[in-house]
Amino acid sequence: MFGLDTLGKAVGQLVNGFETNVRQGQQQLEKALGDAGVLDAATLSTITEMSDAYRTMAEDLLLHPLRFAGAELDLARKHAALGYYTLARLVGKHKKPVVEPEADDRRFQAEEWHKHLPFDVLHQAYLINSQAFLNWAAGMEGIPPAGRDQMLFYARHLTSALSPSNFPATNPEVLRITWERKGMNLIDGGRQLIEDLRQNPSLFNVGMTDRSAFEVGRNLATTPGKVVFQNELMQLIQYSPTTDTVSKRPLLIVPPWINKYYILDLTARNSFIQWLVNQGQTVFIVSWRNPGPSLRDKGWEDYMELGPLAAMDAVTEATGEDQMNLIGYCIGGTLLGSTLAWLKKKGRNPVASATYLTTLLDFSDPGGIGVFINDHSIRGIEKMLERKGYLDGRAMAFTFNLLRENELFWSFWTNNYLKGQKPAAFDLLYWNTDGTNLPARMHSYYLRQMYLNNRLVKPDSLNLLGESINLSEIDVPSFFLSARQDHIAKWKTTYKGALAHGGDVRFVLSGSGHIAGVINPPYKEKYGYWTNDTLVPDADTWFEKSEHHPGSWWPHWLEWIARFSDGDVPARIPGEGKLPAIEDAPGSYVKVKAAEAVKQ
Repeated sequence: MFGLDTLGKAVGQLVNGFETNVRQGQQQLEKALGDAGVLDAATLSTITEMSDAYRTMAEDLLLHPLRFAGAELDLARKHAALGYYTLARLVGKHKKPVVEPEADDRRFQAEEWHKHLPFDVLHQAYLINSQAFLNWAAGMEGIPPAGRDQMLFYARHLTSALSPSNFPATNPEVLRITWERKGMNLIDGGRQLIEDLRQNPSLFNVGMTDRSAFEVGRNLATTPGKVVFQNELMQLIQYSPTTDTVSKRPLLIVPPWINKYYILDLTARNSFIQWLVNQGQTVFIVSWRNPGPSLRDKGWEDYMELGPLAAMDAVTEATGEDQMNLIGYCIGGTLLGSTLAWLKKKGRNPVASATYLTTLLDFSDPGGIGVFINDHSIRGIEKMLERKGYLDGRAMAFTFNLLRENELFWSFWTNNYLKGQKPAAFDLLYWNTDGTNLPARMHSYYLRQMYLNNRLVKPDSLNLLGESINLSEIDVPSFFLSARQDHIAKWKTTYKGALAHGGDVRFVLSGSGHIAGVINPPYKEKYGYWTNDTLVPDADTWFEKSEHHPGSWWPHWLEWIARFSDGDVPARIPGEGKLPAIEDAPGSYVKVKAAEAVKQ
């Protein structure tokens, strides 16, 4: 026992010394690189977080050698099995693979990975090693959940980057294509890489779609309408009716400003906006400005005052209606909740119903993005924001892509640069790369008050425009739509937000994810949705007692909102009310690129 105690103390001292030296080195490196301007503060904080994760793994190895030895023994057993598999194939025997990719892992689906023994063994060895590494990291003891998620995130990215599918010499598909095309695929891929670097000289984003195939206003965001109001943060679009009569109460949509609104109006057939218009709704939508450094001091309150509050006043002026129905999507829904709570404190009642699409009000579990939510990371981001005045929208897009790195980064890396394939023309991916910048003050507030401190859901914790707000005081009937596979706004967390919301609340769960779960037109007959009229304290219990329905949630929601339409009136023509038309939809704000915005 004495020997083990002594050894334990010695190991503990070694670990403490190791940790101290590493932290000192990190601080010195951060200061040196930051002072020299080699890397911005946000990048430096990310590098530090990565090194912290790998340091934690090294410490666990020193502190728990027996657990590591057990993991190594299991790894050796699987490699021995792979050896037997190899011998069996060499003598012509059919044998089941030792390990197979996950069902959604498409990296090794090509026939060449299985037909040719060297590549068959190579990709199985990679899967064995990567799974062992991730399992070992997941099994580490004494690590808080947030730290564990961050560590697993960086461990996953390390294993993903080392996949044999990412390198030309170890990818049999690439080797075959290189032989067939006499190397022209690598030349074409090099040209594509240079073009992508030219498009993003300081922020490398792999090309995801043929940018030349789309133009906002030509084949995207084409639902007819007029801009009828604008200020320094947004334009307000009113869409032209397609029916003789419309619902008396107009419908105002508050989209996210992290992305552009036309996700709701991609193509006519898949457009939620066009569908709403065809159902006899007078539809207005906020089109946010793409900000640059000049708007650095615009905060959450400004977005509320110049966004939904200004838009509601404009809708009333355009239609003569004192009440309207509102939809908030993603962070637009978070702003909507803030606005409704503020209106309640002011004794104002311009909203007849509120619809929240994949919206976080409670940020206790922020999903995949949570790996970046800690004080150290946010301080690094804030230093960068202070220097630049904004967060580049392309950096935000890259961050979200990293949450599904194999699908949204490495697959394009392989196809574009190694196989020499030109990215396909895909409207959704074009929208995904058409990002918006975020003002420094607003983004800092959002990260700290919502994500880090989760203050929105705490009664009277936030003060906006002179009023402390309380979500539970909201008495507007509300409809919450969440998506079961959403990795950005996890449905169980959005459910907590629905519980915190006052008034009559209906919660509906769609299939698929953050985008497809929302943009699911009825003609596709996909995904389905779950309903349960009783909002119980536990999300799992709600789901167990819910009823599944095939197809789109859109008609179900339309039945719900019909209760708040207040009858029909003759169709309203944009620009013929008290607000004259400024320009045709989609307006000018939405056409400004992130790189162009910083020059304004």
